[in-house]
Amino acid sequence: MELKVIKTRNEYQAAINRLEEIFDKKKGSKTAVELELLSLLIEKYEIEKYPIDLPDPIEAIEFRMEQLG
Repeated sequence: MELKVIKTRNEYQAAINRLEEIFDKKKGSKTAVELELLSLLIEKYEIEKYPIDLPDPIEAIEFRMEQLG
């Protein structure tokens, strides 16, 4: 796969598919380098296209208190 900045949904899906194919490769191999670069490219795309807002601080505290009982 040609490694380049992901700009479209189709490129993103192709990158995800390739990542799944090579996910369990050994460290130090050529595919491991590809895996690392793909991960960074996918992360960049997701941050730009699907940003996650920070929670309201009060709601976060209440949620945590609820978890702790």
